[in-house]
Amino acid sequence: MKHKLIFLIFTFYVTLSLNAQCAMCRAVLESGEDQSAAEGINNGITFLMAVPYILVASIGYIIYRKFNKSEKSKN
Repeated sequence: MKHKLIFLIFTFYVTLSLNAQCAMCRAVLESGEDQSAAEGINNGITFLMAVPYILVASIGYIIYRKFNKSEKSKN
């Protein structure tokens, strides 16, 4: 359990500094004067990218727990 918690904290810390923009979006937004728009778009891309991974991981965990629970009850 301790290893899982450390891994989760490490993963969260690493993902805080990720830049999720493609090269063309970054070039267009960095050439402008308003950097807050670029940061907002970058955050939006990061959130849109994270949602499918969270959903797939949740479904996978539920399926794993269901099959793992049924094996324990048979023994």
